[in-house]
Amino acid sequence: MVELRNITKSFQIGNETTEILRGISLNIKDGEFLGILGTSGSGKSTLMYIIGLLDTPTSGQVFIDNQDVSQLSDQAISKLRNQMIGFVFQQFNLINKLTVMENIMLPTIYSRIKLPYKPLDKAMELMERFGIAHRKNYHPNKISGGEQQRTAIARALIMNPKIILADEPTGNLDSKTGKEILDLIGELNQDLKVTIIVVTHDPLVAKRTHHQIHIHDGKIKDGLKN
Repeated sequence: MVELRNITKSFQIGNETTEILRGISLNIKDGEFLGILGTSGSGKSTLMYIIGLLDTPTSGQVFIDNQDVSQLSDQAISKLRNQMIGFVFQQFNLINKLTVMENIMLPTIYSRIKLPYKPLDKAMELMERFGIAHRKNYHPNKISGGEQQRTAIARALIMNPKIILADEPTGNLDSKTGKEILDLIGELNQDLKVTIIVVTHDPLVAKRTHHQIHIHDGKIKDGLKN
C-alpha cells in the first residue's frame, strides 16, 4: 500500500542545513491501523505530509499503491491524493461559511473522475452513520468539537479512500469525546478495512492502534506490537 525507501527531508536556511527526517524506510500494509508516535519536533508530522503527498522528500522514494510518486506529474499526484487519501486534522480544518453537508461533499467537487455514486447520497449515509445528520445545515462554528471532528472524518471518507491520515485527531477534544472519536476510527479500520495512520504525541492514543512506530530525531526509534 505505502512504501518509503530511505526518506530524508532537510531545509536550508542560509548556510545551515536542518535535517528533519533521516533515512526513514517503512512499509504500511493494506488495512493496517498504524500509530506514528513522537514528541513535538521529532519529524512525525513531516513524515505524515510526505505519506499524504502534501510534501516531497529531499531524497528517497515514496510508493503509493505500487506507484513511484517521484515519476508522477503534479497533476497526477493531486489526482492520486484526491482518490486514495483522506485527511483528519487536530484543528478540524472545516470551512465555516459552508454547512456540515457542504464541507463533507467538498472533495467531490475537485474530483477528476466520474464517481460511482451520488455525492449527496453518500454524504447523507456518512452523516447518519456518524450521528450528525441533524446538523447537516449547521455551520461548523455552531456545533460541538466532537461533531466537527465527525464531520471531518465524514469528509475524509466521501471519496472512498484507501488511506486515512489522522493528525492528532483528539488533540482539541475532551477525554470522553476523544475516546468516542478513537472508537469511531477503529470501527472504520475494522468494518471498512481502510488503512489508517494516526500521528500523535500521546502514547495512550497510539496504543489504540494495532502497531506503533516511534519517531525520534527524524529516525524510527522502535516498533511495538500491542
